[in-house]
Amino acid sequence: MSMTKQIKVGNIRIGGGAPISIQSMTKTDTRDVRATVRQIKELEKAGCEIVRVAIKDFEAASAIKAIKRKANLPLVADIHFDYRLALRAIENGADKIRLNPGNIYKEPEIREVVIAAKKRKIPIRVGANSGSIRLKAQGSRLKAEDLVTPVLGYIKILERMDFYDIIVSLKASDVISTIEVCKLFSKKSEYPLHLGVTAAGPASTGIVKSAIGIGNLLLDGVGDTIRVSLTGDPVEEVIAAKNILQAINLRNFGPEIISCPTCGRCQVDLKSIAEQIDSRLKASPGFVRDRQGSRGKFSLQPSVFSRKVFKIAIMGCEVNGPGEAKEADIGIACGKGSGVIFKKGRILKRVKEKDIVKELLKNI
Repeated sequence: MSMTKQIKVGNIRIGGGAPISIQSMTKTDTRDVRATVRQIKELEKAGCEIVRVAIKDFEAASAIKAIKRKANLPLVADIHFDYRLALRAIENGADKIRLNPGNIYKEPEIREVVIAAKKRKIPIRVGANSGSIRLKAQGSRLKAEDLVTPVLGYIKILERMDFYDIIVSLKASDVISTIEVCKLFSKKSEYPLHLGVTAAGPASTGIVKSAIGIGNLLLDGVGDTIRVSLTGDPVEEVIAAKNILQAINLRNFGPEIISCPTCGRCQVDLKSIAEQIDSRLKASPGFVRDRQGSRGKFSLQPSVFSRKVFKIAIMGCEVNGPGEAKEADIGIACGKGSGVIFKKGRILKRVKEKDIVKELLKNI
C-alpha cells in the first residue's frame, strides 16, 4: 500500500509512516466537565492518545474550553446534524472536527466549517458509518462502493475549498464490510484512515470483531489510527487497541506473557502464577514503555518482526513447556509442585511452586 498523507492532531501525527495511534471516545455527557475530564484522564493513563467527545448541543461545544484546560489529550469534537456546533467547538479549542457526510452535507455549511478549521489550523475527519450515510443500496447488504463513493465526493468538496487536512473513517458493524470498504478506499485515496468496527458490541464479542477487522487491515498495510468501539468502559477499548497493536508487532507496550491454557497434565496453580506476574508487571512503571514501530516500511517480511519484545513464558507441563520457556527471555516449565526457570535459553534453577512468582519477578 502507498504511504498516506500525514496529518497532525494536537501533538499526535497520523499517517505518513507515523506509529499507529490509539483513540477512544468519552461516554460521559460532555456538558459535565468534571466527569468528562475524569474519564479523559483515565483513558490517558490507560494509553489513549486522542479522545473524541460528543457535541450534541451548544453547551457541550462550549464545554470544550474548560475540558481543554484540565485534560492533556488532543480533543476531537464529534459533530452531527448542525454545522454550527462545529463552529462553536472550533472557537472553544477543539483539535479536530468530525463531520458526518450523512447529516452535514450542504456545501455552504461545510464551507463555514472549513473556513473556521483553516483559521485554527486543525483537521477535519470525514467520518462515514454505514448506519448514517445515505447509501445507494437501501435495504441491501452494504457494498464497498456504496460507502466509498459518497466519501470521495465529500472529500472533493473539501478540496475544492482548498482544504486538505483530512482524515477519513469508513465503518460498518459488519467486519467483512468494514475490511472491504477500507481496502477499496486505500486504493483510491492517500488520506490517512481511522480504523474501527463500529458498534462492535460488548467486550466479549466486540474485541474479537475489532481484532479481526482492524488486525486484517493493519497486516495488509491499511490504516493509520484505530479505535476499538465497545459497549462499556472506554478504558477497555484502549487496552484492546494496545493488545491488537502489540500482537502484530506494530507497537510495544511492555513484556508479552506466553502461558499455556493448562490441562490435566498441569500439577501447579498456573492460572494464579500467570495472573500474579501479569498484575505485578502492569503495576510497575518501568515496564510500561512503548517502542513504536514505523508504518513506512511495514510489510509481512521477517525484518518487520525483529523489533524486540520482552517475552515471559509460564508453562504448565513438559509437553511444550521447556521449548517455550527456552525461547523466551525468561520462562518457567512446571512439573509436580515445582518448575525449572530458563533465562535466555539456559536453565537457571529449579524452584518450588510457592517461590515461582518471587523468583520469576526477581529474574525479570
